[in-house]
Amino acid sequence: MSDTDGKKPLGLGGAPRSGSVKQSFSHGRTHAVVVETKRKRVVVPTPGKPGSGSGAASGGAPNLGDPSKRPAGISDAEMERRLTALRQAKAREQEDAAKRAEEERAREEDRMRRREEIEAKEREDRAREAALRAKVEEEERARAEAALEAANRAEQRKADILGTQRRKPAAPEPAAPAASTEAAAPARNARPAPAPGMDERGPASAKPGLPTPRKTDREREERERNAKAKGDEGRRSGKLTLSSAMDGEGGRTRSLAAMKRKQEKARNKAMGFGNKPEKQFRDVQLPEVIVVSELANRMAERGADVVKSLMKMGMMVTLNQAIDADTAELVIEEFGHKAVRVSDSDVEQAIETVADADENRITRPPIVTIMGHVDHGKTSLLDAIRKANVVSGEAGGITQHIGAYQVKTDKGQVLTFLDTPGHAAFTSMRARGANVTDIVVLVVAADDAVMPQTVEAIAHAKAAKVPLIVAINKMDKHGADATKVRTDLLQHEIVVEAMSGDVQDVEVSAKTGMGLDNLLEAIALQAEILELKANPNRSAAGAVIEAKLDVGRGPVATVLVQNGTLRKGDIFVVGEQWGKVRALINSKGETIAEAGPSVPVEVLGLSGTPSAGDTLNVVETEASAREIADYRIKAAKDKRAAAGAATTLEQLMAKAKADMDVAELPVLVKADVQGSAEAIVQALEKVGNEEVRVRVLSSGVGAITDTDVSLAEASKCPIIGFNVRANASARNSAHQKGVEIRYYSIIYDLVDDIKKAASGLLKAEIRETFIGYAQIKEVFKVTGVGMVAGCLVTEGVARRSAGVRLLRDNVVIHEGTLKTLKRFKDEVKEVISGQECGMAFERYEDIRAGDVIEIFERESIERTLA
Repeated sequence: MSDTDGKKPLGLGGAPRSGSVKQSFSHGRTHAVVVETKRKRVVVPTPGKPGSGSGAASGGAPNLGDPSKRPAGISDAEMERRLTALRQAKAREQEDAAKRAEEERAREEDRMRRREEIEAKEREDRAREAALRAKVEEEERARAEAALEAANRAEQRKADILGTQRRKPAAPEPAAPAASTEAAAPARNARPAPAPGMDERGPASAKPGLPTPRKTDREREERERNAKAKGDEGRRSGKLTLSSAMDGEGGRTRSLAAMKRKQEKARNKAMGFGNKPEKQFRDVQLPEVIVVSELANRMAERGADVVKSLMKMGMMVTLNQAIDADTAELVIEEFGHKAVRVSDSDVEQAIETVADADENRITRPPIVTIMGHVDHGKTSLLDAIRKANVVSGEAGGITQHIGAYQVKTDKGQVLTFLDTPGHAAFTSMRARGANVTDIVVLVVAADDAVMPQTVEAIAHAKAAKVPLIVAINKMDKHGADATKVRTDLLQHEIVVEAMSGDVQDVEVSAKTGMGLDNLLEAIALQAEILELKANPNRSAAGAVIEAKLDVGRGPVATVLVQNGTLRKGDIFVVGEQWGKVRALINSKGETIAEAGPSVPVEVLGLSGTPSAGDTLNVVETEASAREIADYRIKAAKDKRAAAGAATTLEQLMAKAKADMDVAELPVLVKADVQGSAEAIVQALEKVGNEEVRVRVLSSGVGAITDTDVSLAEASKCPIIGFNVRANASARNSAHQKGVEIRYYSIIYDLVDDIKKAASGLLKAEIRETFIGYAQIKEVFKVTGVGMVAGCLVTEGVARRSAGVRLLRDNVVIHEGTLKTLKRFKDEVKEVISGQECGMAFERYEDIRAGDVIEIFERESIERTLA
């Protein structure tokens, strides 16, 4: 049985071309497969038949007039469409080919033009180099000729001097100028040479002490002179080098390395490499105070030259010392530069503050802030709009942070919501929310009406000049009275539309969802009236809503972008901090690449934790951001120093004296976010009175660390942790050092506990209660006791443990305690009214008959802070 029994061979249809493929498997097994292929049918139009012309024009397509050559099932209309499409395709191919040819021709022309420009530039460079080389060679030739001429003059002068000395006997020292004159003009002073053995005056023997040169010596010297003269003429005909010119005067021969260096220097000079660049004169920005090294950098001068210039002015300074602007300006002018006076605050000019043109601004989503009294349902209302559950995540069911969310309504409108806390301690948070918002939704509970924080929210909205929308919440509860809410709002100049005013009011219920659509429509209507627009195509600017220190992510700031677009990688400055955007996270926890106007995002990549409420601005470079941050830190430090220096010595003494009577409760605060820390500090500063106060030594964001424990130990104060915990090392350290750490998650409990602790520092109130009076009848002197008063208790009762005052003519002359209280001879605890007794005062004996003794008891009452 073959492999193909009962099987149809593989094939592509058409006229088969058989083939076999052998497959190999493991263990020596094989399998042969028969493969058949078909050739593609090619339709060739028959010439001379009707329609062949059109078929040929269509590139060999089937003829419309010959149904036999047409594929089966194709109608005339379909065939016409196919042929038309084919013709259009061929036309497009021809157009594309023509376009490609045109582009190739343009590219070739461009290449030729660039090649010609490069060649022309190279020709110019070569011509310039040749001109420079010719100029250098000409200069070298001129210098060589000058050196040759100088050498010849020196040699001639030397030869003349030697010849004159041989022809003329030695003369005294003063005759040297005459000899030199004679050497300079030999033709004028020439005389016949004397005969051998004779001088000018006669025989040599006539001149004692001077031997006459022999004939052989004179001839040798003459030959040497002639040889030198011939050598000079030979040198003139050849090339004179510096070394050969120096040889004639006894100079040393230059080395080969020196000659190579000289040739290299000449070559570089000819090429233009050795030329010194022309000095550039700059505009130097000059602040009020500048360090010498920084001044040298800005002028592009050597630091040693700047120091030398200052020393010439009489200032002995180093590179690291600072000089004032006037001195620096003199130095700048001396070096030929121009000084441009600037202020330290000019670094802020790197922040873009150009107003946007109307055509560049587009509509942006409105920023809506939810405000109102605590527990009036602000977060619940926002949860109902967002279809989320934030309330369950808040400690105690109250909002203690600013939340920023973006919501898209069923109608497609995008709204940005800010949820602010309603507790009295979060006043600054509410003010911050009102400053960055466009619309304020004032939530008032229908069963509670207007409350203190409601009034405060109204004040914030009015101060920010932001339109209000009143949301009357909890309409589903029994006893809800919307009319009472509207009436109470009249007292604060809020007139709603239901009372013929211009403030929109909506009755809602966060629990049942009643009226939420009406509230969103009211917000959209108010946003349309405001015509909110921003330019997304510029450097981003925004406000920090909240900031915190996150473990693993570092400082994190919640930023509401107000203008421009904030992108990943942007360099920014915010308050006294700067950074580069490492990541952007939206309100849903998703990482995004950019955030446009009215979008709240968490920004990662800060150098430190900024303060809530700071403005974020994007700048060009890291250097600009660092300069701005350093300037702001310095300005804040100077401001604090100026505030401290403004007090006089008398004021400091008066403050110290006043503080002696004030008890302080020091605390150290660590919170989860910057806004909470700020709110806690403000709340604790309000605790106390003229006798006791709370002093916050330090406040910060993040977990409690060993540094905090060390500071608390040194200051002997507790550590308050709000929604944060101490790490393991800090816990062990606090246990060893006896530092108390108290954790809180609700600001109510924190403030109440601090109030109780501060109340313990209050002095107890001493209350006096009068219990009786006694009249002194007689005064006796008792041995061992002293002066004893015989008294009659006229009112109340006299007790041994009570305090007494001695009154004389209704004037208190002594206050103290009793030393003894006797009835007859017995010591008693008390004596009632109408009875006589004996009294003696402790360490006081000036008592007289007729004095009155006032008897009272003291009661200590503990006080608490309100």
